[in-house]
Amino acid sequence: MTPRKKTFRRIVTGHDVNGKAIIISDGPPTHTKLVGGPGGPTFFEVWHTLETPALIHAQPDEPAENGLVLPPPKRGTRIRVIEFPPAPHSLMHRTRTVDYGIVLEGEITLVLDDVETTIQAGDIVIQNGTNHAWANRSGKVCRMAFMLIDGEFTNEIVQPK
Repeated sequence: MTPRKKTFRRIVTGHDVNGKAIIISDGPPTHTKLVGGPGGPTFFEVWHTLETPALIHAQPDEPAENGLVLPPPKRGTRIRVIEFPPAPHSLMHRTRTVDYGIVLEGEITLVLDDVETTIQAGDIVIQNGTNHAWANRSGKVCRMAFMLIDGEFTNEIVQPK
């Protein structure tokens, strides 16, 4: 399955020399990556910050990065959109992040260690460093937006071996 031709606009704002709000760029995301070959998910890297609180520049440049980096930078954030084609779930994975996942189109099944649930357009998942995978059993592409925030596990969470 090939990625959709129409993606979405990424509008980046900033300030002119007089402090007035302006649009710095308006167009599709510049970094797109098909993961796992044909039939795999397509990642649209939208933006990331290098720290929190985030530094607000008058003319922000897209932070440079080589390749696809899953978690946000240490003490940073990341926003990405992923299009999941119909497919069984990929490998389970876990990151030290708090993730806000919003289903924009379609539906997808969130697979956890011992439970799963299907989420639909408009639903929001808040993942707190959990082991998980995504399974698109719907027969149609599912588009999700993810906001990832760097985190640290507390001592009360048992780390997998």
